[in-house]
Amino acid sequence: MKKDIHPEYQKIAAQCACGNQVETGSVNKEIKVEICSACHPFFTGKQKLIDSAGRVEKFMKKYAKHIQK
Repeated sequence: MKKDIHPEYQKIAAQCACGNQVETGSVNKEIKVEICSACHPFFTGKQKLIDSAGRVEKFMKKYAKHIQK
């Protein structure tokens, strides 16, 4: 391999928007992500709903009798 052409690999802490930090290795100096395994609904089992203009309430009202069964 040629010398001095590869970027320096270093240990960094990748930061999530939820505040979680994961130690990893990268050629970047910092990594910021929006969602990680600590806050992703698939890993946590908790559903996050982002309500825009009452869509969730409209859905719940429309299908309330089906949900109660």
